[in-house]
Amino acid sequence: MVFLDLVKRRQSTRKYMTKPVSREIIERCLEAARLAPSACNSQPWHFIVVDSEELKNKVADAAFSGIHSMNAFAKNAPVLVVVVREGSSYLAALGGCCRGVAFSLIDIGIACEHFALQAAEEGLGTCYLGWLNEKRVKKVLGLPVGKKIDMIISMGYPIDEQERVKTRKLLSEISRFNQ
Repeated sequence: MVFLDLVKRRQSTRKYMTKPVSREIIERCLEAARLAPSACNSQPWHFIVVDSEELKNKVADAAFSGIHSMNAFAKNAPVLVVVVREGSSYLAALGGCCRGVAFSLIDIGIACEHFALQAAEEGLGTCYLGWLNEKRVKKVLGLPVGKKIDMIISMGYPIDEQERVKTRKLLSEISRFNQ
């Protein structure tokens, strides 16, 4: 696939078929994420793939109820990927501190986009979900209090594969050369 066509195809999916996603496909998406660049090669991410229906429902109920219910649609996805932030390398953390930049979050964003682009290549839809009840998800998954869940990615086969028109600023509004 031509890369720009793949980028155009990737969109936030909120309606999924019940068709399961094979582990082989999930592993290709994880491999794409694993190969993402990161500051000082820190690789400050860990992906918890939840594809057991019972556990997925528990995670979704924990994450997306109450004030977080706007993302309750994710319960209908056959797969949820919980993205946990790991520690950066000493140099990346020091550089980020000096610059006031959270390199680990940039790194996680890049890895997650690699994941989502591979999913799109596989004919899957994804949606990044940052509005969630982190404390409850940690409890369901048995994660320590000190871990940070930055997002959950819902994933599955979209019910509607039609590419939506993207509303974006013009190229001239977001870029310039030599000034």
